[in-house]
Amino acid sequence: MRLSSHQQTLIKQVLSKHFGDSSEIRVFGSRLDDNARGGDIDLYIEPVLTMADDIVEAKLNALVELHQQLGEQKIDLVINRKKGLVLPIYQVAKQQGVLL
Repeated sequence: MRLSSHQQTLIKQVLSKHFGDSSEIRVFGSRLDDNARGGDIDLYIEPVLTMADDIVEAKLNALVELHQQLGEQKIDLVINRKKGLVLPIYQVAKQQGVLL
């Protein structure tokens, strides 16, 4: 994985703070390939939060804090509210992603 242990810990702390301590957080995509270069940080979250307004606020605040801590990098947050809708990206992230 092309994230240092410090970056992994920081990401988990920030997302847990904003989305809830019991939220599932996974890294997926190109950052899992040690031979690749560049690329954004793809993060999958199953939040404890359930209300759409709370999730939007958490996403915005988490992205601001992540950018402050990690620097200006492209970060994609895929949020699965588990409301019955199963998107293909959710399946890919769960199957190929690494739990933080």
